[in-house]
Amino acid sequence: MKIVIVTDAWLPQVNGVVVCIQQTVKFLRKSGHDVFVIGPDRFRNIPCPTYPEIRLALFAKKRIFRLLDNLEPDVLHINTEGPLGLAARSYAKKNELKYTTAFQTRFPEYIKARTGMPLSWTYAYLRWFHKNSERVLVPSKTVQDDLIEWKVGNPEIWSLGVDIETFKYQKSSVKKRKTKVYVCTSRLAVEKNLGDFLGLKIDGEKWMIGDGPDAINLKKKFPDVKFFGNKTHQEISEIYKECDYFVFPSKTDTFGLVLLEAMACGLPVAAYDVSGPSDVIGNSKGGVLHDDLLEACKRVTKLKAEDAVKHAKKFSWEKATKNFESYLEIN
Repeated sequence: MKIVIVTDAWLPQVNGVVVCIQQTVKFLRKSGHDVFVIGPDRFRNIPCPTYPEIRLALFAKKRIFRLLDNLEPDVLHINTEGPLGLAARSYAKKNELKYTTAFQTRFPEYIKARTGMPLSWTYAYLRWFHKNSERVLVPSKTVQDDLIEWKVGNPEIWSLGVDIETFKYQKSSVKKRKTKVYVCTSRLAVEKNLGDFLGLKIDGEKWMIGDGPDAINLKKKFPDVKFFGNKTHQEISEIYKECDYFVFPSKTDTFGLVLLEAMACGLPVAAYDVSGPSDVIGNSKGGVLHDDLLEACKRVTKLKAEDAVKHAKKFSWEKATKNFESYLEIN
């Protein structure tokens, strides 16, 4: 099949949505499909206000129409609700094409955290955007339940995976530090609730991997934390060899690929018992979920690296891609 994926989140952005699309494309092609990704890199684009690493395509509609006319896809998947998603949705409506969409980012909660805009406003937009989609693909049962409650589309679960070739556990040859190392990998942004981790009074070092609009502020506020900035996946995997535990303070993620990547490297996870961590970790021995993040950090020290790895390996991109493929609508 010729599959076209339209997404406002694409390279060179670094986030879970981009990783998901990359891995899905990789395994779809392995299965023999022709796959084309239409992202903002094909258009004139500008940085998103307050979030410059996200690029917004300009004047996308005319070119999206031309690209899709030339490609004549058997399958159309619209992965995001931004300018490119809107243009592709318009094309599908005009040409009476079936299509699927995805909901992988809680941008209503993100917008509320940044602007105070009521959730009801942005969820109303989502209801409109997804109403003609055959299926809205979501990463977990919790998110599916949330969209059902908000009456957004026809949500189906498309669970994600982990790249175990890059993120793999090895008994490190690097000499372990005398103190334990608690690490977090995230965009440095207000909606990630990073202050709850960076301000913890724990017996150990705190390391932070990632960059974002709050970087300068967080570095000033938490001088005791070691900040690494953005790193490649391979570099992150190497850093994890020197760490002991992963801490995930976000309360707004739909899934949290970084949880799986950390566990695959042998780092048990301490997190809040909220959507995302609860879906990924559940009742496994891969991490500790608690309403008190400090308590979760204390309890996570009793878990074993091998159990975290065992749980992470249950999530494969090959399985996730077959799941995705089963939901696609052929025109």
